[in-house]
Amino acid sequence: MSAEQYIKQLLDLLEKEKQADKLLHEQKLAQSSLQERKKSGITWHPVIISDYYYGVADRLIVEIERNTNTDMPNLFQVGATVKFFSTKCNYEYRPLEGVVNWVTDHKMRVTFSIDDLPEWMYDGGLGVDMLFDDKSYHEMEAALHNLLHTKDKRTLYLRDVLLGITPPTYNHHKSEALVQIPYLNDIQNTAVNKILQARDVALIHGPPGTGKTTTLIASILYTLQHEDQVLVCAPSNAAVDLLTVLLKEKGVRVLRVGNPARIQDDLLSLSLDGAMCLHKEYKTIKEYRKRASEFKNMAMKYKRHYGPEERAQRKAILAEARKIMKEAEDIEKYICQDLVSKAQVITSTLVGCTHQSIADKKFSSVFIDEAAQALEPACWIPILKAHKVIMAGDHCQLPPTIKSQEAAKKGLSKTLFEKIISISDASTMLQVQYRMNEKIMNYPNKVFYNNNLSAHASVKEDAIPDFPVLQFIDTAGTGYNEEYEPDSAGIYNTGEAQILLSRLEQFAHANASHKRINVGVISPYKAQVELLKSMLQNNGKIFSSVFEISVNTIDSFQGQERDVIFISLVRSNSTSEIGFLSDLRRMNVAMTRARKSLIMIGDSGTLGRHEFYKGILDYIEKEGLYSSAWEWIC
Repeated sequence: MSAEQYIKQLLDLLEKEKQADKLLHEQKLAQSSLQERKKSGITWHPVIISDYYYGVADRLIVEIERNTNTDMPNLFQVGATVKFFSTKCNYEYRPLEGVVNWVTDHKMRVTFSIDDLPEWMYDGGLGVDMLFDDKSYHEMEAALHNLLHTKDKRTLYLRDVLLGITPPTYNHHKSEALVQIPYLNDIQNTAVNKILQARDVALIHGPPGTGKTTTLIASILYTLQHEDQVLVCAPSNAAVDLLTVLLKEKGVRVLRVGNPARIQDDLLSLSLDGAMCLHKEYKTIKEYRKRASEFKNMAMKYKRHYGPEERAQRKAILAEARKIMKEAEDIEKYICQDLVSKAQVITSTLVGCTHQSIADKKFSSVFIDEAAQALEPACWIPILKAHKVIMAGDHCQLPPTIKSQEAAKKGLSKTLFEKIISISDASTMLQVQYRMNEKIMNYPNKVFYNNNLSAHASVKEDAIPDFPVLQFIDTAGTGYNEEYEPDSAGIYNTGEAQILLSRLEQFAHANASHKRINVGVISPYKAQVELLKSMLQNNGKIFSSVFEISVNTIDSFQGQERDVIFISLVRSNSTSEIGFLSDLRRMNVAMTRARKSLIMIGDSGTLGRHEFYKGILDYIEKEGLYSSAWEWIC
């Protein structure tokens, strides 16, 4: 199909995804009782206001906490739009919306665009719902429409390159010496040189532990030797914040653009709003706003029973207030332009690069990290600003989550990164990994990376003394079947969780003196994660003997690593149904989080009929420790 037909199809798929996403959320919110919403994790109730203060740019920040129902799931995330409501207010009120800027299992901070909280929020019965936010869909749709109708020749050319219509081109000057960065290995240097030579597009394919981020940062630093300013993006705020920190540590003048409610508190000084507050001219803005407020208050004295003179006086006072506010706005625009112009790197999320401060800016080079986790329409937002685009990611790990099965089947689940890597020679695959023991690496290497990976000498045989590098604990025959309750968060397996706890406790006891060991306990199922968290909270012995234990879903662990990883696979049934365990990229992520030891717990009878899991069982039986769960049943 033509490029125009392709973009129109993409718009249609995006609309299907938006409607599916919105429907799912609204069904949860509108068709569920308060108790059901709490159980599904999209509502906290009751909550109390524990603190409030004014943060960067004088934005009101309120901290709430839930002291009851603390065992309920929590789906709130940084950046989510939320709505506060009351079940005790005895008069009509308007629910209040804000944005989450920090959240734990029991506490949350929310940023508001108002000056003070309404009285009804103090009447008791306070609760908070997570809302559907269609802003990102709006920006993606706008980007595709711009791509469809643009007359910009460079954008049209780059579009055709990225869609495989036109091959990418490179600058190969024999007189130019290749870059050799001492702290990078040979293949990482090859990736950097390909980026520097590319005229249109270059990709870094970075399997787990191969130094993708290190290579990307090096590429940005060398690009800045030839360009005054670049744009660096990623799909998530967490990924953007990490890049911002790493660039700042390298001495780069970096400016983080986006909603301050979605930026980590310790990075606010690097944000546009934070930097504006530190600017030498910001005091003038505050003084002007104060004067304007005083004039407005003066004008409000004329409320009733005033004649023509009072009316004229009020009009003049309000006009003066508007004039002062206009002067404040002009200074604010100047500060914003000054900060943006002086930054070497602008960082933002894919959607965040539509921020008004850089809305009309073009960049010679645009870098997109974690591109294999981003919806294609989201990637086109920063690409519209680019002369050249550089992407980094790994399409063999988790893809973006798609809510519409129809959209997924018709191609929305395939990212732009994955499409480019399959149709051009623009990518360089990093091949030396610095994370895993070789035995942990070997099976994912065979299945996902065609045995192209090698373990660096520093990690190749790295292990915990007297503890297996690989172990599979088989629950077959124990009767520990998966469980499901309609009111719960999904599928879980109590018996398997107990086995994991017993093995973890044994490990903790044996390694109590090794304070630098950290452990990850992960599962593909949220209900199992909640169960494991609850069981671990009731077992102080493990926490007191192991330096650190993190419990979360596989998806939440992407990009992280631990010395030891325990994986609870959950599925155990008579029909060998494994659900979304059949998404093998999810298991690639799970297995490659471990540095020194990988312990998997599951039912071979259920899993073993799938070729991938049979391969795991055979491999661990040959290279690791294959054991029965009966050894840990009390």
